[in-house]
Amino acid sequence: MKNPDMMEALRALAMERGISEEDLLLALANALVTAYKRLPTSAEEAEVEIDPDSGEIRVIALEIDEEGTVTREWDDTPKDFGRIAAQTAKQVITQRIREVERDRKYEEFAGREGEIVTGIVQQTDSRYTLLDLGRVEALLPQAEQVQNERYDHGGRCKAYIVEVRRTAKGPQIVVSRTHPGLIKGLFELEVPELVDGVIELKACAREPGHRTKIAVASNDPNVDPVGACVGARGMRVRQVVTELHGEKVDIVPYTDNAADFVMKALAPAKVKEVRIHEDTGIAEVIVPDFQLSLAIGKEGQNARLAARLTGWRVDIKSESQLAEEESGEYAEGEWIEVNGQLVWQPAEGGDTISAAEAGYAGVDPAAAPAAAAPAVEAAAPAAVAVETVAPAAETEVATSEETGESTGESTDAAPVAGEDLDSAADVVGDDQVVASENE
Repeated sequence: MKNPDMMEALRALAMERGISEEDLLLALANALVTAYKRLPTSAEEAEVEIDPDSGEIRVIALEIDEEGTVTREWDDTPKDFGRIAAQTAKQVITQRIREVERDRKYEEFAGREGEIVTGIVQQTDSRYTLLDLGRVEALLPQAEQVQNERYDHGGRCKAYIVEVRRTAKGPQIVVSRTHPGLIKGLFELEVPELVDGVIELKACAREPGHRTKIAVASNDPNVDPVGACVGARGMRVRQVVTELHGEKVDIVPYTDNAADFVMKALAPAKVKEVRIHEDTGIAEVIVPDFQLSLAIGKEGQNARLAARLTGWRVDIKSESQLAEEESGEYAEGEWIEVNGQLVWQPAEGGDTISAAEAGYAGVDPAAAPAAAAPAVEAAAPAAVAVETVAPAAETEVATSEETGESTGESTDAAPVAGEDLDSAADVVGDDQVVASENE
């Protein structure tokens, strides 16, 4: 059965669609084998041969033994196989063209994840928005949309390709308007130095629709990274802000010095000092009192973005807050037993302090641990005062064993558990010298 017209149409279709002619012939041959086996007189095993020049189609029936060896073959082409071949060819070729186009679209976008694409809004509902990218449609889910943005039908929109999925209906492209990669892609479109590698975008922190912070560094000492991203009269960054529908963008220079990087990341606030605690991962930031609200930002936004940008937990304090904390700072340590007596061992090391030196003579520190951790600096004056007045108490007050009568009232000069040290110092410094009832 020869069909040269079909072969000419097949070649023209393959050239028009950009599909290999061999692929179409192979798909047609497989489909004809399936159609042949549906005939009641067909053999169990058969193959179809198609001459690519003349278009001749032959069905070769095969006889195979138990070992899988072909023992006999013959031409078993049905008489009316031309009609079956024509119908099958139409279906197979149409299906094969669709499959090839789907695969081609998938391969085209599979390697473009992380790129910026421009689409036209086709459909918008509560679940997703469809963007027409030309040959395919992209899906913009509700979770990837900015809350204060509107996507009007027919409007142009740039988006970031997050994922390309292969489905039975073709490739499904998922795009995003909230991904931080959108910021990098938009700056690459406006700043050629980023594409050339002269400038690098080191970090990006974003709250979609509100504010974005990026850190840039330069590989050329003659190129200012911030100035290159801002552009002449702010033209470059203005284009990015326009595409983001007014979202604020802060550009800060990147540095390897953690304290300096945190200080720059909190811009526009002026920072006085940054203390890095590497053991806890906290960056303690001290700012002037009038800069505290600016450093924290609206609802903590500026501090939150700075923490994401730098990777440090940012703890912002004003100068007055720091002064209050330092003035009320307590010594850290623990009570330990040495030679049968409890002494205070400071956490930072150094000599131990006895209960009497700390102002707790006559009080069991183990019974009142809360009273055992006052500032050592505050306890020292009280201890000195007790030592200076002790001789006077012994000379002016006599016991009943020596004179037979008491010359003064006895009160306890040591502070009780939980009593403030200032009150103990006041008692010692009073005009009336008192002694312990134990004497």
